[in-house]
Amino acid sequence: MAQSANPNRKKIMAPATMAKSGWALIASRDDLEGVEFTPNIPAAEFHKLLEDVSGVCLGVTPFSNPELDAAPQLQVVSRIGVGYDAVDVPALTARHIPLMIGGTANSVSVAEAGVFLTMNLARKGAMFDTMVKEGRWNDRYKDMPLDLYGKTVLIIGFGKIGTRSARRFAAMETNVLVYDPYMYSETIRGNGYEPVGDLDAAVARADFITIHCPKTPETIGLFDAARIGKMKRSAFLVNTARGGIVDEMALYDALKNNRIAGAALDVFAVEPTPKDNPLLTLPNFLAAPHMAGVTKEAVDRMGLVAVQNVISVIDGKPNRENVINKEVLG
Repeated sequence: MAQSANPNRKKIMAPATMAKSGWALIASRDDLEGVEFTPNIPAAEFHKLLEDVSGVCLGVTPFSNPELDAAPQLQVVSRIGVGYDAVDVPALTARHIPLMIGGTANSVSVAEAGVFLTMNLARKGAMFDTMVKEGRWNDRYKDMPLDLYGKTVLIIGFGKIGTRSARRFAAMETNVLVYDPYMYSETIRGNGYEPVGDLDAAVARADFITIHCPKTPETIGLFDAARIGKMKRSAFLVNTARGGIVDEMALYDALKNNRIAGAALDVFAVEPTPKDNPLLTLPNFLAAPHMAGVTKEAVDRMGLVAVQNVISVIDGKPNRENVINKEVLG
């Protein structure tokens, strides 16, 4: 993957786990050199590698002032994906370094995963699988599955993933509500969905709620005990966005006491979530290991886009659409 050293080449550093598509793009350019690092690399070694790199592609590795201090030639940071809560955006902005993300590279995959988890909850997928394997065929009528048809789905966040999620739920003949305080109501309505401004009122109407907003100071704890308490007893909650948006202990309390029907989390406040997380003991809870945006196809797309982002900056033609801190572009 990594190329031989050449002082005339600009170096792009990326985790060894990045898809081959990204490494192949670096290798296709005579003016670039790829530099690998392992995701769990010690900080001192990581900083040493940063000394002469022009661009870095990041998985889950944190990146802040100590890394920036170690990288005097750095021109751009690119996330292999779309979340960037491990990256210190103000620190990058202060040094006029753009942070870029994966655009639509995994939005299809996350949208599909959200629909899958929602349908798994509604149609009792995990429960029926266990029932058959345990020889409890005659228990199948004790807890009936539900249709999505005619139900109300609340989409939290109408970005690249939320818009795709809304289209998929609408195709299943659901009534789609969209909450996004940063999106014009006319845009949401123009796409055929109902914009909602009062989140609590919308939560009280929804049969299914799927979360697709970024993790910010405003969205941490967005679904706390009070908001979960406004959900219907028959409603379901799905989070494929980021851990911490849903208060896990409040969710546990609501599920254990059957104040809501069920929930699924692909993301947790602490990852990997501890084995003793009480949510994992509940029959009306589904867990996934932060894999909503990870498919064979999405991994290839994310690796390719991450490198394309870096190259766009090195070539002096940054892809503005994928830049988070656009103010650094002037």
